[in-house]
This record gives sequence, structure tokens and C-alpha cells, in this order.
Amino acid sequence: MGDTMRAVDIKDGKGPVEALHIANVPKPKLGKSQALVKIKAFGLNRMDLLQREGMYPVPPGASKILGVEFSGTIAELSEEGGGKEGFKEGDEVFGLAYGGAYAEYIAVSTHMLVRKPKELTWEQCAGIPETWITATQAMYLVGGFAAGKTILWHAAASSVSIAGIQLSRADSASAVYATARQDAKCEFAVKELGANGAFNTTSQNWVEEVMKATDNKGVDIIVDFVGASYFQQNLDAIAKDGVIVNLGFMGGTKVPEGTDISAFIRKRCTFVGSSLRSRDEEYQGKLRDQLVEHALPRFKDGRFKLFVDKVLPWEQIQDAHRLLEENKTKGKVICTIS
Repeated sequence: MGDTMRAVDIKDGKGPVEALHIANVPKPKLGKSQALVKIKAFGLNRMDLLQREGMYPVPPGASKILGVEFSGTIAELSEEGGGKEGFKEGDEVFGLAYGGAYAEYIAVSTHMLVRKPKELTWEQCAGIPETWITATQAMYLVGGFAAGKTILWHAAASSVSIAGIQLSRADSASAVYATARQDAKCEFAVKELGANGAFNTTSQNWVEEVMKATDNKGVDIIVDFVGASYFQQNLDAIAKDGVIVNLGFMGGTKVPEGTDISAFIRKRCTFVGSSLRSRDEEYQGKLRDQLVEHALPRFKDGRFKLFVDKVLPWEQIQDAHRLLEENKTKGKVICTIS
């Protein structure tokens, strides 16, 4: 193998979608307990758009190349070998990294790799790690989910909420709700994912609908990607002792003037922000193990559905980013490398 590879680069380090292009770059060197994976497919995430624009800080020591989830084959192992899973060169895997997935090769900890099931395609596997691990983290480690609780997922057709709605149902939530900006996405959440109710935030007062559905109790957990523009509504819709988990700022970072924060005391509720990429490998590794034990069997037998909305060759990376920017997808956008 040579010392260079092709990867998606950003002209001038940051910029609009037109700045994306494929270039020759140095191939990553293996670190301790790492595998070099030849990538077949990689998944796109909203943080990739922010990083491209220079608005998402990369963790210290991480590759500056975009992308955190991928599928492929192990091309090489460090001298420590294949880790506790006993990986070997040639093994088919998918995994989570701190960066570097928009490339022909990636160096990644063997602990963050998962064996690719024969029942799933390369494209399906490339869209699992960031999505399902983030949903698991938001529900359990941050939100304190337990059987019998109610939960609401904003952005119902986003890949994380698609995972979260299914996880919530499988783990015995008493009710699962969702919101979206389009009727088709609300219908998708109910008919395809099994949500008990989904509310259109542009044509309905979703807080009123949530309160009706919960006998004015509100929901125990809200998973939010919107941020400031939903801050007040989230406080109005949360139940006593509830938890609002914030994972993004699609609706801005400045809370509107006149926001009433008295619910924090009246309801004893908690607002907590979280991210996955900034966590250390031990933390991420525990979530990876939970994915393998809890979700992987359900992927194999079809109980959990994997929704890949669009597959594009990586030469069309600009078009792939535009799809995410348009917010019209239901599920993952995946790029393949041939």
C-alpha cells in the first residue's frame, strides 16, 4: 500500500458545499490498538455540515477529514492485534471514529469496530454507529430513560430520532411522541416507526397536542435538536421531574426575549446539553458494546428498521451535503467508495 489515499477535502479549510472536492492526502498511520479500514461506505451527519463551515470544533488529535461513521474491510492491524473481538485482516466491519470517514482509509480503535452482519448491506451498516449510539446516549445516559416513561423526539425523520423512536418502543416506553415540520414526516413517524402520536410544528400547537395526549402531565423526556426556538415550548411540554436533552441548535442559540424559565423550579425539570463526539473512547466504547448487545440482534432479524434515504457515489459529495441541507430526507444519506 502506498502512503497516500483519496479523501474529501475542503478548499481553504472551510466553506460552502462547493468547497468540497476529492484530493490526494496522506494515508493515516496506525496508533496503538488501531485498525486501518478500507472504507466501502460512509454516513453523513448534520455535524459534517457544521464542520465544513468551520462551526464545529474537531476533538483534539482527531482527523480534520469529515465523517465519523463508516463500513469497510480491515486492511491492517497495529502490533497489539485485533483487540478483544479478535479482528483479523480482511474482516468486514463498521464503526465509529472521531473523524476521517470521508476517505479511502481510516485508522480507528478496534474497540469501536463492530462485525458486519451478513444480513445487512454496506450502506445500511455505514449509517448505524453515530445514529444509534447517539440515540442510546440521549435516552439512557443523559435522559435517564426507563420502562414506563414517556418520551418525545423532535425532528421525527432525522436518523437519530428514527433510531430513538424504535428504541423507546422496544424498551417499553408508556408512550412515544414525535414532531416534524411536514405532515408526511409525522405520518412516517406513526405508521413506519410506531410512534403513538406525531405533531406538525408548523400547522399545530404541538405543546397543546402533547398535553392533550398526556392528560396535561407532559412528557418525561424530550430529545431536542432545535435549541433556542423550541426552548419555551420544551419547558411547557416537559413533565414534573422531566429531562430535556439538547443535542443541537438548528433553531439558533439565543433564547427569545420574554422566555419564562420558572418551569425549572415549578416542575423540577432538568435541561442538559450533550454531544457524543467529544466523549472519550471509554465512554463511547461502552455505548458501542450496548449497541452490539441490545440493537444488533434486532437489526439482524428486522425488528429494528434501518432507513437509508439516498445512496450516492462519493464523487457526488456536494449533492449529498445539499440533500442534508434541504431537510427533506427520511433517514440516512450514504456515500459509497468504489
